[in-house]
Amino acid sequence: MRRNSRPEAAQRPRVAADFEGAWRLERHIVHADGSEARFDGKAVWLREGDLLRYTESGVLEMPGRPPMRAGRAYLWEPDLTVRFEDGRLFHRVPEAGGRAEHRCDPDHYTADYDFTAWPLFRVVWHVIGPRKDYVMTSIYRRR
Repeated sequence: MRRNSRPEAAQRPRVAADFEGAWRLERHIVHADGSEARFDGKAVWLREGDLLRYTESGVLEMPGRPPMRAGRAYLWEPDLTVRFEDGRLFHRVPEAGGRAEHRCDPDHYTADYDFTAWPLFRVVWHVIGPRKDYVMTSIYRRR
């Protein structure tokens, strides 16, 4: 990852307001069987009162299937707690970067947030379960 020319920006803890606005989102998913998928799109954090509404939209490409439109949405609280749209807890983003976890029995999700090249950042999810086994890398760049 390219280092930021302003190291103090990369070193300080993130706060919710840092994410506000539009970002380019590139995602690469590698399954344990070697198959791969790619997502190319945008992510937007919009303020709604004390919360930020995160939405992503773009095109998902998977082997053997035509490209399809895809998207999702979450709610971000001021302390970087991320919730599903229905209010259920997803995980908490570590403000200095690092590990986050989400259990959705029988599946286990582990994320590693990397803010060292801010305002570019990376999130790598390792997902393991009876029917899931993949690594998903998302790279966000300011638009």
